[in-house]
Amino acid sequence: MRRTILFFALFLVVESAEFFPNERDALLQLRDSVNSSVVDLHSHWTGPPCYYNQSKWAGISCSDGHVNQLVLEGIQLTGSLPPTFLLHITYLTKISFRNNLFYGPVPNLTGLIDLEFVFLSDNRFSGLIPFGYVELKKLTDLELQGNELEGSIPPFNQQSLIGFNVSSNKLEGPIPETPVLKRFSKSSYENNANLCGEVVGIPCSISPASPPKAPSEKKKNGLKVWSIALIAAAVTVLVLVSIMFIFFRYFRRSKRKGTQGEDKQGNISIENVVKRSYWSKSTEDPEKTLDLIFFEKDMSVFDMDDLLRASAEVLGKGKLSTTYKAILESGSVVAVKRLKEMNSLSKKEFTQQIQLLGKLKHENLVEMMSFYYSKDEKLIVYEYVPQGDLFELLHGSGIGRQPLNWTARISIIKDVAKGLNFLHQSLQSQKVPHGNIRSKNVLIQQDQNKNYHSKLTDYGFFPLLPSKESLRKLAVGKSPEFSQGKKLTRKADIYCFGILLLEVITGKIPGELFSPENGVTSYVDDDLSEWVRTVVNNDWSTDILDMEILAQKEGYDEMLKLTQLALQCTDEAPEKRPKMSEVLRRIEEIELEPKNLVTDVEDDSIS
Repeated sequence: MRRTILFFALFLVVESAEFFPNERDALLQLRDSVNSSVVDLHSHWTGPPCYYNQSKWAGISCSDGHVNQLVLEGIQLTGSLPPTFLLHITYLTKISFRNNLFYGPVPNLTGLIDLEFVFLSDNRFSGLIPFGYVELKKLTDLELQGNELEGSIPPFNQQSLIGFNVSSNKLEGPIPETPVLKRFSKSSYENNANLCGEVVGIPCSISPASPPKAPSEKKKNGLKVWSIALIAAAVTVLVLVSIMFIFFRYFRRSKRKGTQGEDKQGNISIENVVKRSYWSKSTEDPEKTLDLIFFEKDMSVFDMDDLLRASAEVLGKGKLSTTYKAILESGSVVAVKRLKEMNSLSKKEFTQQIQLLGKLKHENLVEMMSFYYSKDEKLIVYEYVPQGDLFELLHGSGIGRQPLNWTARISIIKDVAKGLNFLHQSLQSQKVPHGNIRSKNVLIQQDQNKNYHSKLTDYGFFPLLPSKESLRKLAVGKSPEFSQGKKLTRKADIYCFGILLLEVITGKIPGELFSPENGVTSYVDDDLSEWVRTVVNNDWSTDILDMEILAQKEGYDEMLKLTQLALQCTDEAPEKRPKMSEVLRRIEEIELEPKNLVTDVEDDSIS
């Protein structure tokens, strides 16, 4: 009884906590300014927007206790945005109001120095595009299409900008000839009646020359009438030739292979992501491959030029790579991973490892299709898995998100264990077969019966990283043996898998620990397993469980057995951790056990 009262009191403390009231007040300005026939923000936006580094507010995501994403898409929100409400949410990295009914000016984004993604398309915004948008140094993708914006386009020139669309507005005047805006195609600007410039094939009118002065008496015989007519004809021909040249250049560029095109949604092409010169047939880099290398001949249904023409959308940015969704002209969709931290590798080193990984086929591994190598550019093409990752499934806050029940969680975990066990069996010579087990690298699929299936990605890069600093960016860089300066083995994979297990069981993000003593979130270097051990040692075993699964009152014994396994996997001593085959066997046994309802949790604990 005492523990129940303590837990309830602790819950009230956390519920009432507001760490950054300015952010909450700004969001309440938005809530009170708009209406929707689909969702009632008044009922969804109550209490503090962020705690435990998570949010119960629809459309809100948090990081380091701050609101960092505001995503309200396609829910028929109508109204005018408060003029400066975003200026108080200074840690924003993403804003998306796509496909709503907002009107009035677009939001002021001044001072949002971390902002990367701004999606305001398909609303009724009017007025000018704020000049201050050009000061957003990290801006990666800007979508303003399908509104009623007027005036000219500001001179965007951020090198980070790889997605841009202002089509279907009322913009006018010349398109600024900045290097960045020049690389976007006509589809980024079309359906603006008064825009002009080379990219849209419409010459901008030249200011008329000063009218010729009447000839003086001294020169009235200096030019004959036929001479004036000849000069006028020559000028006319010159103007016509110039116009034809502009049109010829435009059509030639739009038809050539590797055109820097965007699709109707304004996605930038892969060619705009990386420099085409990397795979030109020059001899600057004699080791580079001249085309994609496929692991199976029957998979080579597209080549590098096809990939260059594909429209691209950023799926995720990691410490070692950026991943893009690429839609080929044939309609096929693939994922393209652009690798970092590997430019010191020779072609032989890189190719041998990637060829080895490309031969691996398993239902719980994301399949590698092909790769490209040059000294400065390394790409891997994967199958595309469309339904997101485990991190978003566990911690996402989007409207319509469904709680993840116990049956789904253990099914996902079993799939991950099967994939990792296969890697450990197939890559016997590798010290750390995966190296980067984390929830963002577990991709999720759902079948027709709404059952979840998971696939591992980002595997096998450990041998390709040249320095300890690079290895620190992998999940195994959080293992005790790495921090102690010891050599890493496949038991480091087991440790990372144990942390993933605890993330699924507790619903908490590793590295962000909840302190039962003071009811606040602490951001420390210790891992999630330390918090779980502390709670279990205090005989509060149920307090570790994610409220979403605890509320369902089933599978309680199985959850605690899985927790016990996770703690063994995260033992500080690598030799005490089980092998992956043993881990898989125990998970399968736990899954098959009959579900026990939670009836009295007061006296239960992990033995």
